[in-house]
Amino acid sequence: MADDDREVANNKDDQTVSTLAWFLTGAAIGITAAILYTPQSGKETRRYVSDKAQAGREAVENASQDIVDASRDMFERGRKLVEDAADLFERGRKLVKG
Repeated sequence: MADDDREVANNKDDQTVSTLAWFLTGAAIGITAAILYTPQSGKETRRYVSDKAQAGREAVENASQDIVDASRDMFERGRKLVEDAADLFERGRKLVKG
């Protein structure tokens, strides 16, 4: 029974991911078509696309740097917790030995 529930949940997750992927694909196609059919010159359109691509690149770089910083912080906190746990273990071991 639990396997059936898990399978149903996995199917729903797969369907949600698929729906989201198709939505994003359609949005990208729509945006591309809108940009190509706007009443601008080719030079203006290329500049617009270039500016947006640069802005997107900068956003990805900033987000990735934030993720790296958060990962380092989490690693350091985890390392500190392990050190504290090791100290507590040693103190407890010494107390038990007497």
